Amino acid sequence: MDRGLARSRGQARELITAGLVRVADRPAGKPSVDVDDATPITVEAGDHYVSRGAHKLLGALADLDLQPYGRAVDAGASTGGFTQVLLEAGCEQVYAIDVGHDQLSRRIRSDPRVVVWERTNLRDLELRHVDQRPVNLLVADVSFISLRLLIAPFDRVLRDDADMLIMIKPQFEVGRADLGKGGVVADPELRRAAVDGVLRTAAETGWAVVRVAPSRVPGGSGNQEFFAHLRRREGLSVPRTYASIS
Repeated sequence: MDRGLARSRGQARELITAGLVRVADRPAGKPSVDVDDATPITVEAGDHYVSRGAHKLLGALADLDLQPYGRAVDAGASTGGFTQVLLEAGCEQVYAIDVGHDQLSRRIRSDPRVVVWERTNLRDLELRHVDQRPVNLLVADVSFISLRLLIAPFDRVLRDDADMLIMIKPQFEVGRADLGKGGVVADPELRRAAVDGVLRTAAETGWAVVRVAPSRVPGGSGNQEFFAHLRRREGLSVPRTYASIS
């Protein structure tokens, strides 16, 4: 970061993990290696997005035929990949909210359309985090917590006609006993049950499923993840099966 080769610590880790960073003309093995100021560091050319999460959201927007607009919340903003996509899609304001801190790309943080909330537990989400005005869109990419615990807090900051686009990660929805090697949920039935559990919680909170699609980009450990597009709609129930979940 000090040399201007990465926009954030999160992006630096992703570049190293992807094998795009070379130290003294050798691949950087891990992010924790100490390097003195005289050692040359190079980064192979990549795209302009601040994280691979941007590509996850781009794929979901295309697959689910959803066009972001207006004011939005990026729940679990991290480096800012989702926020970046929302801004480029035309959102006039994005509230980037995360329990962590110092992760958001400086380029995203400095954009006047971005309102940053760090050290903020998403379970405590309230209207004050969105200037007391409900937003029309919420996107979510969270880890180490079940989305079933977050649907109600998300509901508090959304308009009656809002859209919710959540990324469901089975590895954080099933119990530890159902995780395979490397924390991967390999059983399709367990993945289906994980998605179903989140959608049923959403239905109980007044949200109906528009469509579910698998993420085009796998999780960091190779887990298959899923995007669910939800809208408030009275009288609709969660479908019993999802052809796209496997």
